[in-house]
Amino acid sequence: MTGDRDIKHMKWWGWGVDGVAFHHHDKPAFAPFVKAAGHPDLSTAQAVVPPELESLPVPVPKLTDAFAAQLVEVVGADHVHTDTLDRIVHTYGKSLRDLVRLRRAVIPRIPDVVLYPADEEQVRAIVDLAVAEDAVIIPFGGGTNISGSLEPPADETRPVLSVDLGRMNKVLDIDAESGLARIQAGTLGPDLEEQLGARGWTMGHFPDSFTHSTVGGWVATRSSGMQSDKYGDIADITRGLRLVVPGDVCVLRPLPSTATGPSVREMVLGSEGRLGIITEVTVQVHRLPEQRVIIGYLFPSWEAGLAAMQEIAASDAAPIVTRVSDANETKFSFSTSKAKPGLNLSGKIQKGLFTVLEKRGWDMSKVCLSFIGYEGAKSHVAYEKKLVKAIVSRHGGIVVGTGPGRLYDQKKFDTPYLRDFLLDRGAAGDVSETAAPWSRLMEVYDNTVAAAQRAYEEIGHPGWIMCHLSHSYHSGACLYFTFAFVHGEEDPLGEYDVVKSAIQQSFVDHGGTLSHHHAVGTEHSRWLEQDISAPGVAMINGVLGTIDPGRNFNPEKITGH
Repeated sequence: MTGDRDIKHMKWWGWGVDGVAFHHHDKPAFAPFVKAAGHPDLSTAQAVVPPELESLPVPVPKLTDAFAAQLVEVVGADHVHTDTLDRIVHTYGKSLRDLVRLRRAVIPRIPDVVLYPADEEQVRAIVDLAVAEDAVIIPFGGGTNISGSLEPPADETRPVLSVDLGRMNKVLDIDAESGLARIQAGTLGPDLEEQLGARGWTMGHFPDSFTHSTVGGWVATRSSGMQSDKYGDIADITRGLRLVVPGDVCVLRPLPSTATGPSVREMVLGSEGRLGIITEVTVQVHRLPEQRVIIGYLFPSWEAGLAAMQEIAASDAAPIVTRVSDANETKFSFSTSKAKPGLNLSGKIQKGLFTVLEKRGWDMSKVCLSFIGYEGAKSHVAYEKKLVKAIVSRHGGIVVGTGPGRLYDQKKFDTPYLRDFLLDRGAAGDVSETAAPWSRLMEVYDNTVAAAQRAYEEIGHPGWIMCHLSHSYHSGACLYFTFAFVHGEEDPLGEYDVVKSAIQQSFVDHGGTLSHHHAVGTEHSRWLEQDISAPGVAMINGVLGTIDPGRNFNPEKITGH
């Protein structure tokens, strides 16, 4: 059995683990890129020293001795924690808003106790005790959430329990005939794939947060992975689950399809802990592929790249990844290369290539980088590569080889470290993502970029915004925006709100959703009615109020009530 101190948590004040960070000194093109974008001069910018844990205002836990004794009786004294570090780690997720507040010691409410149950029976006992005591229960997986899904309400007067499922981290069994795996909800992404891979299987779900997030968290927030084009989003992958509710367990068997009324499975997906605690998930798994390859492509424009992705989505090809970056994100990608400045991402992309492309009439300021991935039998991969190459060619693109693809694979989980790097140097960087039909994708993109630029003018600071398309579907795709700006010292979160709100409002105004895979939490709840209509919000509140009339389960998330 995993001990509490063996459970992997990120550093309390930033992304990832101590000793790992984004560095720019080995990336000669990055500092000039940042300076040209109006951000800090990295040659003079001094990194901020992380705050001291002891400096944070941590109140005495609001926990009666009798209630604490009952919790100890359930999970054991070694698995009930009220120390400062555990409570701080479980207070927030990892959004920019969370990190700024931690760095400024703004912590209006903190969990009173962190519990580490060993199994579902202990989770049931915790839930029943908490409801009887009228306490608040917040499930905790890896703590990667960036939408405010983990934060206790600031004015909450009841005891707040953070229930960390990190000890429940096993692949319990695999139904090889059906391609189904039963997995405990606290299993981290790398541990999951290691356990599956040892038996010749993969789940194929790789979100940006993969290294530090859990299966239960993916389900609770409707996660998407980088290989969703083949494997599907977590909503497609999840076939069954177990959810602890007061006095009972909701059991959804892993059936291939049902016609048994409104989908309870869909209700639990994206519920962010408001309906109960997910303890176990049954998911689709697949045999490890014979071959896997990621190939880089270049397109002469963003429009050409989008058109190619749309055609690929409608073709007989079924890549695992179809991603294309706009011109700004392409410049960023090139700037983070550890090789020589420019486009030398692999030995294949040399400045000479740009010279050739310019002679062909390409405007090199509009070039867009794409990554497309393939898995399966060698013959199948060869077939798909041929189909895609023809599509890319029809849209004016070229193949640049596997070198950039290997780099993408190596660095695909590292981008979140950039948020800390920027914060350390007086800049705010964050992400917002949406999904829209193909027919409205350019409208969403153009208006969102324009909205961000107007917001930068409003706050009086230069800013940057870039985007990539990922997660292609038959009817549309996800647009994933990254934005950054130098913030003032007086009110960085107020300035952030101006920019973030402009971007989110642009999404819903132009046919996109408020969130494709980053959940709702508290960060996005103000746009929920615009996204799903007032009757839709009323339906959600009706379900929540019926299951949780006392508002004991993670209150205020999703709908704000």
